[in-house]
Amino acid sequence: MTALADHMPIITPSTEALREWGHIWLGTQGSNGGHKRANRFDRKQSMDFGKVFDQAFGEALGTMLGGIPVHNVSSPSLVPPEKNCVEVGQARIIGGIRPQNFDAAYRPDGPRVVYDSKTLNDTSSVRKNWQNMVNDLGTEATTCHTRFPYCIVVLVVAIPRDALMPVQERDLIRTLERLGSRNDVLDQAHLAEAIAFVVWNPHTGEMDPDAPPPDSPIRLENVSERIYNNYIRRYKGLPPHDD
Repeated sequence: MTALADHMPIITPSTEALREWGHIWLGTQGSNGGHKRANRFDRKQSMDFGKVFDQAFGEALGTMLGGIPVHNVSSPSLVPPEKNCVEVGQARIIGGIRPQNFDAAYRPDGPRVVYDSKTLNDTSSVRKNWQNMVNDLGTEATTCHTRFPYCIVVLVVAIPRDALMPVQERDLIRTLERLGSRNDVLDQAHLAEAIAFVVWNPHTGEMDPDAPPPDSPIRLENVSERIYNNYIRRYKGLPPHDD
């Protein structure tokens, strides 16, 4: 048995790591020494970049759950490496629509918390693909909630400041605030319990202090409270936690 903490720490990705990724984003060297266009990631870099947020989420969740181990897993698995741990990597959930590999999970008796990160990494991609990305977020929440309605779905979307135009910023904030509003197990399945929208500066590695607005529920520093409150309502006092 483990005792839950009295809060979930703020999810805090490393500014230094984001600054290093910013140098890569701004530069022209691709994966494995290849060439890429400036002001974007190549495909592999785009996939690897999200791990900065994945690890920060896993560590914050592990602390909330009583300081339990955080395991990095390198291949999809239907079961965790040990019963009471947080997985960061590829946690495979067989959902109601499709199997889905989430970037982190806590599943001591089935999925209680699942997490996925999404990135759009250049101006053209944001303009063309942000609505498709939103559809993917809704599908991920739905495939989990239709089989596991008590599961807390957490999603993070990260976009470089230089790639985000005002019209897309406004539309994304409005859409993600609606999509991240699930508070009750009877709420619609396509909604997530918590969504964070991160606008990061590739020149400094810092997150934009004004986008979304500080009081928005999709600010990264506001997401932990939503996760904690939902977890307490659904699982407080149930094994493997004590009272």
